[in-house]
Amino acid sequence: MLEGGCSCGSVRYRLTSDPLFVHCCHCLDCQRQTGSAFVINILIEADQVEITTGEPQSVAVPRGNGSTQEILRCPSCEVALYSHYTDPAVAFIRAGTLDEPASVSPDVHIFTRSKLPWVALPEGVPSFETYYDIDALWPAESLDRVRASRG
Repeated sequence: MLEGGCSCGSVRYRLTSDPLFVHCCHCLDCQRQTGSAFVINILIEADQVEITTGEPQSVAVPRGNGSTQEILRCPSCEVALYSHYTDPAVAFIRAGTLDEPASVSPDVHIFTRSKLPWVALPEGVPSFETYYDIDALWPAESLDRVRASRG
């Protein structure tokens, strides 16, 4: 069971199932929002994210395409813990907020068209200049789980 939280400890969470899939996103929005070269997001059903301490605050953040992304942050230290994009049934947990960030590794690298030139992608991990076909890449079990979560 994966657990994590913010820097100050005011908000803690537990993931009550295995990840659906893990993204390493190199898009400009993720670079800007994290102040880093990329972000690693654990995709999981939103109802499998159990907040064990505190209550994250929802912030609507503009994206480059004109839409917004809901980022859930600690109201005290303002660390971004997870996001919701267009599908509220799926949470994108920031892997860097895990107690053990090395416990997950990317299943895919996305938006590599804006990857910083000094970032080397690992052999054997699929990568895409933009996004990819979920049905072609996700394990069948993950596809079944996310479909069930949408009701």
